[in-house]
Amino acid sequence: MPKIILPENNLPSVAIVGRPNVGKSSLFNCILGKRVAIVHEASGVTRDRVMAPASYSGRHFQLIDTGGLGTLTGETRKMDRWDKVIAEQAEAAIEGADVLIFVTSIREGLHTLDKEVAQRLRTAGKKVLLAVNQCDNDASKAQAVEFAELGFSHVYPISCMHRLGLKDLLDALTRELPPSLPGEDGEKEEERPFSIAVAGRPNVGKSSLVNALLGEERVIVSDVPGTTRDAVDIHFLFEFHGESRPAVLVDTAGLRRKGKVDTVVEYFSGMRTENAIRRADLVLLVVEASPDGVSAQDKRLAALVQDAGKACILVANKFDLQRGEHPQEELSDMLRRTLPGMSYAPIVFISAKENRNLGRLLDTAAEVLENTRIHIGTPLLNRVLSDAFSKRTPPVVGNAPLKMYYASRISALPPRFLLFVNNPAYCAPNYLAYLRNEMRQAFGLAGLPVELVLREKPRKVTSFHSPSRTPHKRGPKKG
Repeated sequence: MPKIILPENNLPSVAIVGRPNVGKSSLFNCILGKRVAIVHEASGVTRDRVMAPASYSGRHFQLIDTGGLGTLTGETRKMDRWDKVIAEQAEAAIEGADVLIFVTSIREGLHTLDKEVAQRLRTAGKKVLLAVNQCDNDASKAQAVEFAELGFSHVYPISCMHRLGLKDLLDALTRELPPSLPGEDGEKEEERPFSIAVAGRPNVGKSSLVNALLGEERVIVSDVPGTTRDAVDIHFLFEFHGESRPAVLVDTAGLRRKGKVDTVVEYFSGMRTENAIRRADLVLLVVEASPDGVSAQDKRLAALVQDAGKACILVANKFDLQRGEHPQEELSDMLRRTLPGMSYAPIVFISAKENRNLGRLLDTAAEVLENTRIHIGTPLLNRVLSDAFSKRTPPVVGNAPLKMYYASRISALPPRFLLFVNNPAYCAPNYLAYLRNEMRQAFGLAGLPVELVLREKPRKVTSFHSPSRTPHKRGPKKG
């Protein structure tokens, strides 16, 4: 049976912590040199732990962005609904980190909450680097001295916006990292991870599914739509058929209708979701297992997956709520009827809350992964298509029936094939769908979108090496 194994991370771990809205995600993106975490001036944007491998000056480490620690004193008044779960995620990062970067901000000066965070970090027994963000000029750098009151050995004034002071901070970080393990800093060529994106509309159970698959509370789960904001990458080993393949599970934000998006953060969350689908090898499209469970947003997401040409599994979650009222056959028919473009995607009914049928989901994911490796030779491809034409004659569209002369594969993922025919306009849409289904069944391409590109067979062109048909007149032969 396929298994998900969370690998032991041999890289040192560096967690970025601090109160809300001091620039933790900006520093995270600066160190990585790319935009991974969502950055916005509103507080509480980051909720889950966002992790990514980073390197500086030849040292490699795991970098972790955390949500702002909004309260540490147990105060419940004025406490945001997310403070507790965000703090739990940040605490997990603190406990697992080798080095902590404590971020504060010069704009509000030394804040009471900075002192509370500093007190918590001193009890963690970890190396702590104190960074004062938004120090854009000499005056603000001088003002940063007041943060020495927090009791750490050195204050590093930085500006994420202008990338000032980062070298000093990162030089100090490399000195504080634990010694390298054998092979940690090598240039070993590793297999590209197989990317699995978990997508769906808000509150359909994506984060619950991610936690159930991983066997731990890795991402925040809430019944409030829009809980997940960043696209959270979780690396793991996918073990099946006696081998382990590196993979990454991407928990995405729920995609809402554009008319319902009322904040900039939601807009950027939607962009992250669409990008996660485009870079995925396999999409687990989570829908609700109910007779009226398919919404306009489900259809929009299905169209995104289909247009991107991605392998897909339809995951019908919350099947436990049906309690036998609607059998799987009835719900499967409903999904096929309302999501016709997903006819190639297997359907797996699960309950993420009750951990039901997750083994079947992993079996199906392993099957789809295996299908991406199938080699299809050109002779066999042409034989299968020739048999399909013989079994079912193309309908006459236009002036003549469709004829195929030759076919070849032009890409493996998604499986894309080029068919040379007499005229692409002679192919009826239902006949093209028939050819796709025949190829999927013949080659075992379940879960993969088969794409057929029809092109008119090129006419023969006389080579410029061929002799001219008009004989060249020679002049009189000289004596």
